Formats: sequence, C-alpha cells, structure tokens
Amino acid sequence: MNLRDIKKDIEYVIGAFIDDCSLFSAVNSKADDEALGKLLDEAVNLYNDLKDKVNVKVEGKKSAYFAEIRKELLEKTDALYASLSEVVKKSEKPE
Repeated sequence: MNLRDIKKDIEYVIGAFIDDCSLFSAVNSKADDEALGKLLDEAVNLYNDLKDKVNVKVEGKKSAYFAEIRKELLEKTDALYASLSEVVKKSEKPE
C-alpha cells in the first residue's frame, strides 16, 4: 500500500458517501435536510482529518501506518452510513 492508493481510497469512499446523501436528498422530498447537512459536515471533517494524517511524514513502517488510516476510514464511514440509514428510516415513517 502506498500514499497514492490511500489518498484515492479516502476520496472514493467519502465521495461515495457524499453522493449517496445528495442522491437521497434529491429523490426524497421528506428528507431531513438538516440531519443530512450534519452528516455531510461530518464526512467533510473526516476527509480533512484523514488527508492531514496521510500527509504527515512517517518514520518507520509506512504500510502499517496507512493500514491504520484505512481501518479508521472504513470504521468511521460505516458509522456515517449507519447514521444515514437512521435518517432514511425516519423519512419513511408516516406523519
């Protein structure tokens, strides 16, 4: 694993999440735009944090460091998708 691959992974995974939020908002008129906005803010903050971590000069085993970043990316994105799922469920309930 190298620097270029981890940067691409960060952009792809978080970009896909942002696309999913935007698509849900566009096709569902009952979408909670405030909750989606908070999720998007979290995603952007995660993106910035991970990019900052990736751009730090690493001494020693870079592959282990990048593996930890990838693990963090997947865990935190999974949590974001769980939150998005809750927003979707709330929008489907009749009022």
